Amino acid sequence: MENGGGPNEIPENAPEHCPGPQSETAGKSDACQGCPNQEICATAPKGPDPDLVEIVERMATVKQKILVLSGKGGVGKSTFSAQLAFALAAMDFQVGLLDIDICGPSIPKMLGLEGQEIHQSNIGWSPVYVESNLGVMSIGFMLPNPDEAVIWRGPRKNGLIKQFLKEVYWGELDFLVVDAPPGTSDEHISIVQFLQATGIDGAVIVTTPQQVSLIDVRKEVSFCKKVGVEVLGVVENMSGLSQPLTEFKFMRMTETGEQKDMTEWAIAYMREKAPEMLNLVAFSEVFDSSGGGAAKMCGDMGVPFLGKVPLDPQLCKAAEEGRSCFSDDKCRASAPALKMIIEKMLAQKMISRTENGA
Repeated sequence: MENGGGPNEIPENAPEHCPGPQSETAGKSDACQGCPNQEICATAPKGPDPDLVEIVERMATVKQKILVLSGKGGVGKSTFSAQLAFALAAMDFQVGLLDIDICGPSIPKMLGLEGQEIHQSNIGWSPVYVESNLGVMSIGFMLPNPDEAVIWRGPRKNGLIKQFLKEVYWGELDFLVVDAPPGTSDEHISIVQFLQATGIDGAVIVTTPQQVSLIDVRKEVSFCKKVGVEVLGVVENMSGLSQPLTEFKFMRMTETGEQKDMTEWAIAYMREKAPEMLNLVAFSEVFDSSGGGAAKMCGDMGVPFLGKVPLDPQLCKAAEEGRSCFSDDKCRASAPALKMIIEKMLAQKMISRTENGA
């Protein structure tokens, strides 16, 4: 079961005549002597997991299941997941957003749902709804205190993910977007194994342009290939700071090293001397992309490149306030880029509102 293999797969470090982890003699036969997996195989439950049958039944009403992944934390994966869900809902799709980042659930805040609770009925757990066609589920709704740390080992995390998949009643969905934590650990293996029978339609991987992030994203691409999840594409987030010039603050350093705000003077000066500058958008490369960024990595690894999203302070503000960046024209730098990426992703899967019954 190493490297994210299925429950019937023989581990790479198993002896030559391994009977297989699902065999009745697993961990007990002569061939198992000295194997590092002997105790695990001997005590593990045998046969098909009955919970998987329930998961298949729950997922029968979900048309498309998309994972949002990142190799590195802090690259804006959850922001992308939230805005992807907002965008799909605005296109009249029925959308669910499942947050399986058990230790760092930021989705409730990014959807404006802090303080909400999960309700149970005879048909299961009800998602918390932003709109009638956008439901959300997260451990963040289950914590008595938002500052409470979730200090869980792998089995307990996996148990909650399985419970989400078994118990949450989504109804008819066009899309279930799954926001996963960074890396390729327990949560990722679990979500792939639990959804294996129902099929995962693909994964979108989010990165920033510098090599420090891309090194880990390569591992994420490798993970997807090993477990058989199609990479729909890679998004390069925070691809340079992009902001209207009039939204900048202008500072002057004094002789004592202090900063003096010169914004009013600078804007007035430009308005008088060069008014055309007030319509410019300033751009600065924040992260080093001299290595070619995500586009080159995609070419090297043979996966689609979906596009770049600039580092936009207005998008950060939208995430903090739990609202869609598409609902107004404040996110002038990031919203068009996100829209193009989402449309490209849908076109790649040949999904339309008409085909999905929206």
